[in-house]
Amino acid sequence: MLDALSLDQMRMFLTVAETGSFRAAALRLGRVQSAVSHTIARLEDTLGVALFDRGGHRPVLTAEGKALLVHVRDVLLRVDALRARARGLGSGVELELSLTVDVLFPPLLLGAALAETSAAYPSVGIRLSAEALGGPVTALLDKRSQLAIVVGESFRDPRIALEALTAIDMIAVVAASHPLARAPGPLDAAALADHLQIVQFDPSPLTGQRDIGVVSPRTCRVGGQDIKHAMILAGLGWGRLPGWLAAEDLARGRLVRVGTGVLGRQARLPMEAYLGHRLDEPLGPAARSFAGALARLCAGAEATPETTKAGP
Repeated sequence: MLDALSLDQMRMFLTVAETGSFRAAALRLGRVQSAVSHTIARLEDTLGVALFDRGGHRPVLTAEGKALLVHVRDVLLRVDALRARARGLGSGVELELSLTVDVLFPPLLLGAALAETSAAYPSVGIRLSAEALGGPVTALLDKRSQLAIVVGESFRDPRIALEALTAIDMIAVVAASHPLARAPGPLDAAALADHLQIVQFDPSPLTGQRDIGVVSPRTCRVGGQDIKHAMILAGLGWGRLPGWLAAEDLARGRLVRVGTGVLGRQARLPMEAYLGHRLDEPLGPAARSFAGALARLCAGAEATPETTKAGP
């Protein structure tokens, strides 16, 4: 009966298939060869099919053996994952790492840090969301996330601990075809106000309807940096983009810096990125591992500014 199947039988079957012989499998498993042969024979009897053709010098998987090997490998992988999750729970490792990241933060840095954490804690699930402006702080306050990456100084709260990570340059840009691209500079606020500004709106309640970095009375308010980037490239108006997002278009001449000092020297305004968590919610091992990896990667990125900034 199939209920008689054991993990030991399946693991032995997989080892024989991988090593190519009963003798090699016995050496890997620390068993005697006769025990391996007997176990495989019992497994074949239970399943009602021959798993190996023993007619030659070495056992060869039959067609049925090849088909069942796929399922056996899947079962053993799931069992190993179950054991890893159980070990993690026993040692206080989180079931899930929840993170809300500001849309201005470089996704490659984030992904690299998460990949390191996942490799170190494979049993921990990851829940990731990207939000703008006050969204990451709100996610912490509402306990929707354990960690948040916050950009800028406008969203501090005494209940949240912040640790600086890196500076992100916000650059005022416009499409090369836009009138502002050909306007003689330096442009003052009045000149910028004559043109539509593409701005990010805040879906959270933290800004209290305040406009942050808005110069022009004519605005197009968008819900994400991708659509903002696209609207600026299309020539709809001007706006500020993070350097990592604008760098390639600036290098290829599709975007140009707005000739103004109103929004920072060379239209560049650095904004600090922080990793935040609630003071009353201690971080678990996986969260601490992620925080350490992210801080180290951000420090390394300072030596290669194109990761978070655009070139001069």
